[in-house]
This record gives sequence, structure tokens and C-alpha cells, in this order.
Amino acid sequence: MAQECGRLDIEGLAAQVEVGAIDTVVVAFTDHYGRVHGKRFDALFFVNDVWETGTHGCNYLLTADMEMAPVPGYRYANWELGYGDFHMVPDIATMRVADWLPSTAIVLCDLVDNATHDLVAVAPRTILRRQVQRLASHGFTAMAASELEYYLYEETYREAADKGFSDLTSVGWYSEDYHLMQGAREEFYNGAVRRHLAASGIPVESSKGEFGRGQHEMNIRYSEILEMADRHTIMKLLMKDTADTLGMSATFMAKPETDQAGSSCHIHLSLWSGEENAFAGEVEIGSIRCTETFTRFLGGWMRHTEELMPFFAPTVNSYKRYQEASWAPTNIAWSFDNRTAGFRIVGVGPSLRIECRIPGADVNPYLVYAAALAAGIDGIENETGVPEMFSGDVYAAQDLPSVPGTLAAAIPLFAASDFVRSAMTPEVQEHYAHFFSDEAAAYDVAVTDWERVRYFDRI
Repeated sequence: MAQECGRLDIEGLAAQVEVGAIDTVVVAFTDHYGRVHGKRFDALFFVNDVWETGTHGCNYLLTADMEMAPVPGYRYANWELGYGDFHMVPDIATMRVADWLPSTAIVLCDLVDNATHDLVAVAPRTILRRQVQRLASHGFTAMAASELEYYLYEETYREAADKGFSDLTSVGWYSEDYHLMQGAREEFYNGAVRRHLAASGIPVESSKGEFGRGQHEMNIRYSEILEMADRHTIMKLLMKDTADTLGMSATFMAKPETDQAGSSCHIHLSLWSGEENAFAGEVEIGSIRCTETFTRFLGGWMRHTEELMPFFAPTVNSYKRYQEASWAPTNIAWSFDNRTAGFRIVGVGPSLRIECRIPGADVNPYLVYAAALAAGIDGIENETGVPEMFSGDVYAAQDLPSVPGTLAAAIPLFAASDFVRSAMTPEVQEHYAHFFSDEAAAYDVAVTDWERVRYFDRI
């Protein structure tokens, strides 16, 4: 029997297969960009032959660029090594009905090395798993939530591609931040997404209009941090598939339009010890009552933000979101309930948590959560002090550290960081420094529409 709210165990899946309710199982994982790759299995074959043993995939998928070209220069996989397989091992705890697809279930996988039988060290889900294990050694679990923003357009994905992704028609035509009438016009999509999420075992809190034209935000209920990264991954796939089915398109670019607000992925995070919020305590900082665990975790997170920026802002486009008075942070500061700060503290007592407003909607959830944990754990281990709480307009501050202005500026900080090497291993540091460098290099040689408009007949 299916577990409540669309979740499935293997017995529940087998029962649905037997009555013909499910005939396909999607077996999936994310690449470095957060794109979901995998296979579709006949459901009966999955039940009989796959769920315990897993399946294989080509390891070039952890070295491919956006165009799926295998990129040279990786130690993990290359032409000299022959681009062999890794093993895709279903994590049955992630299995659920894929309500947005007909007669389908979906399960996420861990990637395992064929030779060593260890988790693939550079796989995004492995990187988060290992930070979760580090946190557990200190007696804590992490609870988290993703607030994912996106733009909706009337064109299909194919029509948008045929138009060069320019001059697209946004579903809304004026700023719709919290605007219910404009939101009602887009409810045919957002309502469908909420219903599909709930029926697929992803509890939904709300959706709301955002500041841009045709921009919305989807909020799902917080959970343990690995579960949240899984939910985020499935939510994004569900939302793209739903747009495709409805003959429209949704984008999670951090800054899809020059004259519109960027799309963020604010992440909320708190640490727990058993049933108690480990951030809530008696240390008074302004209106906040917290613990030393809170101040040290926040201090470590803030201290290492610049070194970890490629995990918070992974593309060239990511950095175009960071503009003054744009709702996206430009300086690294913390404050209580202050949307100009990169680290906004919200909640009281059991709900006390850190909202990091730096990540954009283009993040890989496994990597952004792994980065947050790695930095915060370092703060706990080294008893890092937290800077003074900022009051006022952080945009106007003159003496605060700022987020790097470009991916090219962020990469050397990541690649040279002793902290990244220690907290995430030299293998992960080298692999992702190469990945981000290749992404930046691809942009450096590309001729853009901006260049044509600016220079074609005027230079």
C-alpha cells in the first residue's frame, strides 16, 4: 500500500504495479548543474530486478558541460580512462508517485563507484551526504527549506528556443508581488504545480506573486536537509515538465531579463538536537535570543561565503542578480528581519533560523546546502565569532565585505581555499574548480546579443 501523501515503499509500488496504476519508474540523479538525468524503467522490471541492485550510467555525465559535451581535464573521468560506468543505486526513501506524469513513480539515486563500491566523491548528493554526516558527529541534524522563484512565459520551450530566448511574452504584464488578481491569471499553472507537488509526497505551503512580470515563488514545507535537497530537485523537474505540458515555459535563471528582478532561492536553515532547536537559547543579541551554536554556525557561514560563492552562484548569469536595491544582497552582513542583508534572521524560539538570501534560483540544491553546512560546521569547530549585527540599509554600507562580482572573480577564491580543500576534500575542490572554470571560459569566447545590439552599426 502506498504511504501517505504520495510516498511509496517497495511494497506499495509493487501493489500499484499489480493493479496497473503505475507502469513506469523514473530512476534519477542530478549532474553538477542540478539537471536531472536517468532512465525510465518498466515498473514490473524495476520491482523484480532494479530496486535492490540498481543500474548503470556513463560517468561522463559528471564531466559534461551544458551541451552534454565531455569536457577534458577531469581526473574523475576522461577519454584515457574510457568513460566507464558508475552505479545508480536507488534510495528507496526518496521514492514517490510522480503525479505530474501518467502512471509513473520516481526515485532518486546515490552514485557508486563500480570498482571501489564507495559513493562517487564528486557526485552532488554524495557531497551533501558527507556534510550531513560531519554535522551528525557533532550531535546535530539540519532542517532546511528552499524558496524557489521563477518566471513564466507564454511561449513553449521550443518556441522560446526558436526565438533565441529573446522577446518572450511574460504571463504577467506588471509587477505582481503578493498581487492576488494577477496571481489568479497564472493559477492555471501555479495551482497545477501545487496539486502535483502535494500528490507527489512534497508538502506545499504556498505560492505567491513576486516582484517581476510573470514571476512567482513556490514554497514547500521544510524538512531534514537531504530530504529538502531531494524535494527541491523533484520540484524543479515537476515545474518544468508541467510548463511543457501546458504549452508554456518556466525559467530558473537567476537573472533572465535585464530590466526585471532576479530570481532567488532563499534557503532557510536551523540545527536541531533531538526535538530541540539548537539555535534557540538565552544569549541576547538585540531582539534575538539564541545559543553559541547559532552564533558560531552563522559566523562560520559568513566567514567562508566568498570562498564558497560558486556553490551559491554557479553560473555567469548568477552574478547579474546582485544589484543594489534589487532585493538581492550585495554585501555580506546579518540582521534581524532585514531583506537588505545577505543573512536575514527570522523566527523566535523553536522557529529561529537563518535565511540566506545569497543563492539564486539556478543553484544545485545539494551543493548549496553542502556549502552552508561545511561553513557552519567550521564555525562550530573553531568557535568562530559572529560579526556585529547590522542595523539599517546594508546596500548603503561602505565597510562590509561584498559578494564577488563575477563567476570569474569567485573561482580563484574557491580554487585556492584551504577551507574548501579541508572541509570538502582536495578531489571535490579540484573537480568543481575545473567545472566552474570551464563554464566561465565558455562565456568568455561567446558573442552575445548585448554585443551585437551595442556595437553592430555604432562601432
